[in-house]
Amino acid sequence: MSATSPEEQFLRDVAEHTMTVIREDGVSRHIRFAKPGTSCMHFDLITWPGYLCYTGDMGTYVFQRLTDMFEFFRTDRDYKKRNGAKLAVNLSYWGEKLQATDRDGYRNYSAEKFKTNVMDWIEQRGLTGKLGHGLRDELQSEVLDHADDGADAAYRAVMDFVWNGKRVFPDFYEVDSEDYSHRFVWCCYALAWGIEQYDAAKQSAAEAVPA
Repeated sequence: MSATSPEEQFLRDVAEHTMTVIREDGVSRHIRFAKPGTSCMHFDLITWPGYLCYTGDMGTYVFQRLTDMFEFFRTDRDYKKRNGAKLAVNLSYWGEKLQATDRDGYRNYSAEKFKTNVMDWIEQRGLTGKLGHGLRDELQSEVLDHADDGADAAYRAVMDFVWNGKRVFPDFYEVDSEDYSHRFVWCCYALAWGIEQYDAAKQSAAEAVPA
């Protein structure tokens, strides 16, 4: 059974959300998305010239780029959807436009990425064949078992690792084992989805006006 993707999980989370326009004055907006009768997983999109603030159950993030930030977050929509995505998000580019972040930031240490980086390091240095000669067991007990102990403990373990009298990971401190936080990823899907809902409502309203 395949794991649920972040996109699929987000769409489940907001399946019963409705949109409420609290304020709209040009590019100054306050739009709320929530399941009626509950504040669970609710979020607000608040814009003013040059800025957008996302705030809700999954944290608060402020972005700066264009005068109308809704226009900024529409940029990748067509490209992403042509490539099979239901929602168009660009984590790296959008992250560069952050002016303020949730208390957890937008990137943090990932134990899974750390483990992947360790094994990639072994492969890139031609040590894969040594895994069956004791390296695998020592690597597991002395390094990989510490991946879930936090960044400091994991990096200390890998930097201190010695096999056959040699340090295997002398420059591993330069390897990036951070990944986008769950809250930031959820936020980005909320931005893409919320602005789509807003655009669809605008289009429906325009089509309803008699010619």
